[in-house]
Amino acid sequence: MKEKFESNSPLTFFVVIIGLVALGILLSELQSIFVPFIVASFLFILFSPVNSYLTEKKIPLWLIIIFNIIIVTFISFGVIRFVVDSVVRLSEDLPNYFSKLNLIVRKSALGLGITDPYFKYFSIQKILTKLDYKALAGGAFNSALSLVGYILFLLFFFIFIESGHKSIYSAISRRYYGADSNSKGNEIFGKEEAQTEQQFAKTLKSITGQIQKYVISKISINLLAGIFVGFFLYLFKIDFPVMWGLLTFFLNFIPSIGSAIALVLPTLMAIIQYESLSFTILIAGGLGFIQTAFFNLLEPQLIGRRLNLNPIAILLSVLLWGYIWGILGMLLAVPLTAIIKIIISNSKNQNLRFIADLMSQE
Repeated sequence: MKEKFESNSPLTFFVVIIGLVALGILLSELQSIFVPFIVASFLFILFSPVNSYLTEKKIPLWLIIIFNIIIVTFISFGVIRFVVDSVVRLSEDLPNYFSKLNLIVRKSALGLGITDPYFKYFSIQKILTKLDYKALAGGAFNSALSLVGYILFLLFFFIFIESGHKSIYSAISRRYYGADSNSKGNEIFGKEEAQTEQQFAKTLKSITGQIQKYVISKISINLLAGIFVGFFLYLFKIDFPVMWGLLTFFLNFIPSIGSAIALVLPTLMAIIQYESLSFTILIAGGLGFIQTAFFNLLEPQLIGRRLNLNPIAILLSVLLWGYIWGILGMLLAVPLTAIIKIIISNSKNQNLRFIADLMSQE
């Protein structure tokens, strides 16, 4: 007895799961190719509204691509230069910060009645002497080379995505709905296929619009939160306010974990700088208020709860993508998982839509 391979059958579901496992292994092995491709796709989505406007104004495609590349290159190397300058400045001030941190640990231990010599004569410099600086330097050099390679790959993929996305859409349309749907001798079926193609185009446009809304909204919210954090810390004269704002922007792509790190690091700097408990509580409270306002109140309003993921889905996605792509995977985890959820929620397959419902916050 021949079993039908139906779209909603358990067999199809298990085949999809096996395919996803195989895909995960492939993504892990080809990280250096897929990560720049994913980031380039995000950039394409970000530039789409501007590029559509420029296309309507009859601006040549090659000129639009050059314009996009100039912006991406300028921002990328601007951020890299700022990070390098901040690290250099921070390294120059490290001896002063270490001395203050040593005093804070010793005083805290004394206040708590801890008499262990380790805390009584605590010195972070002694701890750091155990590090293998040659290995760290080699790792930093390799990371710098990898970063340059990522940027070059990113620009390469961005050019091809920008110039070839219409051809990809046309190819998908022809593959599933046929190129000769209006040919003679097949007029009735041609009309049905034309209607199906219109439905396909409508669905694809809806998915693209939802993805674009999510990516643009998420980046905008993170950027605003980073600006507010930087300005807040600048008002209270916390060192390196712009660097903390930039960290807030990037780390909040990792929900909960990233937000906690973005809160703890500037608070630790406030402790080291001023050695005041009340002032530290003020800084931590202000940062917590900004995080809550943007990511618990504003984000659901702009993105919508249907596009948000429930906490379990977020945790699993961060662990999974972190396992596949490391730190970069953790940064991209939630946007990628949200996009996957958007795509499968528009599927007619009941099993896939069930997975989308499990991932949803509602």
